Amino acid sequence: MIKVLFICHGNICRSTMAESVFTHMVKTRHIDHLFEINSAATSREEIGNGPHYGTVNKLREVGIPVIPHRAVQMTKADYDYYDYLIGMDTANIRNMQRIAGGDPDGKIYKMLSFANPAAKAQDVADPWYTGDFDETYRDVTAGCEDLLRHLGFVGL
Repeated sequence: MIKVLFICHGNICRSTMAESVFTHMVKTRHIDHLFEINSAATSREEIGNGPHYGTVNKLREVGIPVIPHRAVQMTKADYDYYDYLIGMDTANIRNMQRIAGGDPDGKIYKMLSFANPAAKAQDVADPWYTGDFDETYRDVTAGCEDLLRHLGFVGL
């Protein structure tokens, strides 16, 4: 079982979108039995809140089921439990490392780092601020596809 935790600031926009998109991708490839997928926040600001309406609307528009989810904060125990902890931007990565006490096992990745090592500097824009859920969806989808490729699930 490959355990993946997607993480953003509030766990209502980007990480919940990534959780739903990646879950849909593995289900349509019939490999969902190989994965445990979840999402979390680095902050406590949105704890208990459901996905942002912009995320919900974008996922409905493209026919991807929204995973029922309430925002939770990442914990140090999450670092031990999950195989891949995937942050959406540089600030998320910094906060994830703070929560985890570093990254001694090399489990923390930036969402867009799987396609190209040079892309490590690229962040997934936060639609909370940009209002552009289309751009975020494109980045999240590309990142999820690249993660599957990184894991060896090519051509499925």
